[in-house]
Amino acid sequence: MTEEILINVTPREARVGVVENGVLQEVHIERSGRRGYVGNIYCGRVKRVMPGMQAAFVDIGLERSAFLHAADMAHPVLNAEAIDGAVPAASVPPITELVHEGQRVIVQVIKDPIGSKGARLSTHLSIPSRYLVLLPDSATLGVSARIEDEAERERLRGLLTGLAGTGFGLIARTNAEGLGAEPLREDVAYVTRVWQKVAAAMAGAQLGERVYEEPSLPLRVLRDLMHDDIEKVRVDSRETFQRTLEFARQFMPELTGRVEHYPGERPIFDLYGVEDEIQKALRKDVPLKSGGDLVIDQTEAMTTIDVNTGAYLGTRNLEETAFRTNLEAAQAAARQLRLRNLGGIIIIDFIDMHDDEHKRQVLRTLEKALARDHAKTTVYDMSPLGLVEMTRKRTTESLARQLCEPCPACAGRGIRKTAETVGFEIFREITRAVRQFNAEKLLVLAAPDVVARMLEEEASVVAELEAFIGKPIRFQPEEQYGQEQFDVVLL
Repeated sequence: MTEEILINVTPREARVGVVENGVLQEVHIERSGRRGYVGNIYCGRVKRVMPGMQAAFVDIGLERSAFLHAADMAHPVLNAEAIDGAVPAASVPPITELVHEGQRVIVQVIKDPIGSKGARLSTHLSIPSRYLVLLPDSATLGVSARIEDEAERERLRGLLTGLAGTGFGLIARTNAEGLGAEPLREDVAYVTRVWQKVAAAMAGAQLGERVYEEPSLPLRVLRDLMHDDIEKVRVDSRETFQRTLEFARQFMPELTGRVEHYPGERPIFDLYGVEDEIQKALRKDVPLKSGGDLVIDQTEAMTTIDVNTGAYLGTRNLEETAFRTNLEAAQAAARQLRLRNLGGIIIIDFIDMHDDEHKRQVLRTLEKALARDHAKTTVYDMSPLGLVEMTRKRTTESLARQLCEPCPACAGRGIRKTAETVGFEIFREITRAVRQFNAEKLLVLAAPDVVARMLEEEASVVAELEAFIGKPIRFQPEEQYGQEQFDVVLL
């Protein structure tokens, strides 16, 4: 499999596309006026303690107060087998024993503000580098759960034991697989220097002050996504290219030759078809090669993916058709989750299958396709209704939430009232108005389609209403009005 990283930089925006075998798999976007906060460390102040939620709201200088749960404050013995270990509820002290209102706290953002929710915080600070994560307040020595070979896990754990200093822990990231002691030792020296600077900044930090900031998107991508399978990193900005090249020389000298400047006249995202794929990722429907399709709906509570056979009729019978479509849909759904950066609870409604072996194969195909996803995913067994429940770790807004906003015509509902419905609302508003106020005549301002319907299909109803209220009604189309918008003016 060939992989490339494409970096497109303009004065106020940086975008990164991860392409595998010529197909876009991931898109990351960072705008100068709206940079993410994940990984940043702040000096905050507890604004409110919520015992019933086992949480506190903390002011870290952002627009909304951030959320700090008791489980992200206590210091349980972390699971050394994985970076993300669940904390048993019984081991977490009451939030009132951990913080009080007005208290100064040093916190790290672990989840960006999403929708109406503020950022999520933790007091378990961590400083990531290319191969390691430094845990300054823990003695944990762990290995990423993505490294599955037990012998390699033991080897890395042994190296970490020799590298860890007093009073801090280390976790080997996936990129550390197969490395010797020297590059790990260099990484330990780097994160230790960073932590010393952070610790010094923390000592004199004012409330709301940021004491550590994650690098910009191009450098983060190089740090987190660069590995031996990446053939090229192409950057279309010479200034950013120089910065990424310097970063590569410092932290991954063996891969420096793979970082290239793209000087072409044609935009790099156009050349690789990335722009078209981004536009497609904003649509609800995803066509499948077989003729079927996926319909993806993102709501506040969860994301649903509905699988349809569409025009695909198969070659044998209904069971075979459903099985083949579901196999293709499983791979497509996994790609769409990465591409659209969908997280939280996800429900995939596969086409009904009766054969248990077919169900198992579809589930295995989905899990295999998700294996390359950098976000943590958990997939549960298929229900009797053909539904697969899964979760995907969410730390930033989805692609659609980053690039789009609710439609002003429908207020984000995805539907709007018909011209007929609006017409009946106008009739009711006219009746209500003439009962309350005196007027010689009425003027109705509405969208052109609504006015056209009132003057044509509803002309007889308008005439009856005029006779009933004893006043003439005039309609005036307004181009700038949305279909649901109208005004009844008494003259």
